[in-house]
Amino acid sequence: MSFEEEWAGLKAEAATRMQLNGAPTRDPDASPTGADLVVHDDELGKIGHFAYRLHSNLKADGKHARTTSKAAGTSLTSDGFEMGKALTSASTAWAKQVGALVDACAHISNHLDYTKASKKKDDEWVATQVSASKISDYYDVPDESSRPSVPGPQGPVM
Repeated sequence: MSFEEEWAGLKAEAATRMQLNGAPTRDPDASPTGADLVVHDDELGKIGHFAYRLHSNLKADGKHARTTSKAAGTSLTSDGFEMGKALTSASTAWAKQVGALVDACAHISNHLDYTKASKKKDDEWVATQVSASKISDYYDVPDESSRPSVPGPQGPVM
């Protein structure tokens, strides 16, 4: 069985087993190159760069009102206003939400970098395996019995 036949069989089996929420399977011949997985580095790069910029800006800009809001909340609480506790609580909740969003942006950016590096390693490994299997088809190693005997050296060896 050739690699292409085996690969086509595995793809067909995967298509019948793995349906995301009943979504139709994608025709592998729909891409211009006939590939069944197409990732453009420039598109991923744009998304990763945007996520990194959003992370950097949000990390700095998300803290603008934190100090003054916390100070106002503390001052209002010490003056006996219930609104002070609410303002302090809102400031704390805001800081947690900004932190979660900053972490999510960092996760997106880091994941795209990891995915790109991981796919490159996987592709290199597959290319090595496929080329090694093709090479082995072209050479024939003779049995021990059919190998010609090589005479040993005669005379002094220097």
